[in-house]
Formats: sequence, structure tokens, C-alpha cells
Amino acid sequence: MAKQKEVKTNAMRILDRMKIPYTVHTYECDEFTDGRQTADLLGFPHEIMFKTLVTVSPAGAYYVFVLPIDHELDLKKAARAASVKSLSMIHVKDINQVTGYIRGGCTSIGMKKQYPVFAHESMLSHPRIIVSGGKIGAQIELTPQDYAAACKAVFCDIII
Repeated sequence: MAKQKEVKTNAMRILDRMKIPYTVHTYECDEFTDGRQTADLLGFPHEIMFKTLVTVSPAGAYYVFVLPIDHELDLKKAARAASVKSLSMIHVKDINQVTGYIRGGCTSIGMKKQYPVFAHESMLSHPRIIVSGGKIGAQIELTPQDYAAACKAVFCDIII
């Protein structure tokens, strides 16, 4: 019986290239599920699961924010972190065009372009964190430091 080949996402290929160790957690899912549902499905504490949100400035520049799944992005704090006057969330229909990923599978590692990434500082209080693996049904577990190295993340306070 032939062994089924693991399908790697762009994020996983980048981590491999950078020699960053990670663990992939997969689950059955055909459509978008939020981070809470994913954490519950995989049996992980919500505190170590992080979601990726993409924003746009009035000038059309994109910024990526990574925060705990149980929290909301504070757009004023986010704008301050990005040193712009204001930010708004990008429209769901634009996620794939801007990032190369789809809603529910968006990760800051390996987007179409390297946008500025800001991760909530609470990420540093965990030895390992979990973020989207670059497709629905896959999550990546790695250290916060390795995550930051892979996507050039800056740690700051960005939540309400």
C-alpha cells in the first residue's frame, strides 16, 4: 500500500527551508471554522491558538495582526503599532487576492508579499503556540520565537 504524501503549504515549505521545527495538526473540515471551533476540535487550550487578521490603511498599505482567538483586534492600537493614522479590516472577498490564502487558512508565514506583521505580546508567555498552517484543516505548532523569525513579527499590545 502506497504511503500518502503529505501536502505542504507555502507556510510549511518556508519553515522547512528556514530549518524551523514545527508540528502540523490536521482536522477534517470542508469550510471555514473559527479559531475557537478549531481549538475545541483539536483539544487545545484557547490561549495558545492565534488567529491572523489582515488590515488596510487609507493609503492602501496592508498590515497583518496575529492575536489570541478569544480576543478582538483594537484598530486604534493596531494603527499606532503600524505607525499609520487608521486601519480597517480587509473585505473577506479580498483575502485570497492580497495574501494568497483563503479565509480560515490565512497565516502570516508565506503570504504573497511580506507585509508588516504584529503579534500580540501574550504569544511570548507560551512555550509553543498554534497558528493556521496555510489551509483549512491544518494548524502549525511552533515556538513564538520561531514564528516571529519566519514572518518578521513584532510583538506589541493590539487587543481590546
